[in-house]
Amino acid sequence: MTIINLSDANTLLNQYLLELRDVTIQKDRMRFRRNVERIGEIMAYEMSKTFSYSPKEVKTPLGTIPVNTIDDQLVISTILRAGLPFHQGFLSYFDRAENAFVSAYRKYKDALKFDIHVEYIAAPSIEGKTLILTDPMLATGSSLELSYGALLTRGKPSKVHLATVIASQQGVDYVKACFPEDTTLWCGAIDPELDAHSYIVPGLGDAGDLAYGEKL
Repeated sequence: MTIINLSDANTLLNQYLLELRDVTIQKDRMRFRRNVERIGEIMAYEMSKTFSYSPKEVKTPLGTIPVNTIDDQLVISTILRAGLPFHQGFLSYFDRAENAFVSAYRKYKDALKFDIHVEYIAAPSIEGKTLILTDPMLATGSSLELSYGALLTRGKPSKVHLATVIASQQGVDYVKACFPEDTTLWCGAIDPELDAHSYIVPGLGDAGDLAYGEKL
């Protein structure tokens, strides 16, 4: 697996990460969602450099010229609900992509123990296509694994990209072991650990709650 940590470079992405983590700024839900979306846009641009291209001829008012454009058939998939603004960032750039949605959530056995359950999937065929699986917080990695398994009922992709805003090192190690070897993992940042509740530390808290309000 290829792992790309975008915060290793000095770019504007780091400013958006700072605001996502800041306990004062993140009180503004609209700004939180927009910053997640912006990181998706930056990541989409960086990811686009790895795709296959070929020249297409375009006619201008004064002539014609070849322009290299993406050949990959893209499917952007997200894990509900926290992934929605991240998904939109990718869709803003890959506006011709097909889209898939998976509902995966933590079903707690007690205060610390939980299983991941997948209850819903809406997806096109992904057979032979480039799958971009987005999840803003890569904590344990179980949600990504189960969501990918659900998507495989729609075919086998030719290439898999995993995209996350913040990952834990444990989550990174987990997906390395359970995804195809040629998978690329894109991270806005990689944090060192998980706490007893399997939240990323220092992380930013619950991305779904911060984007859309606390759930019962």
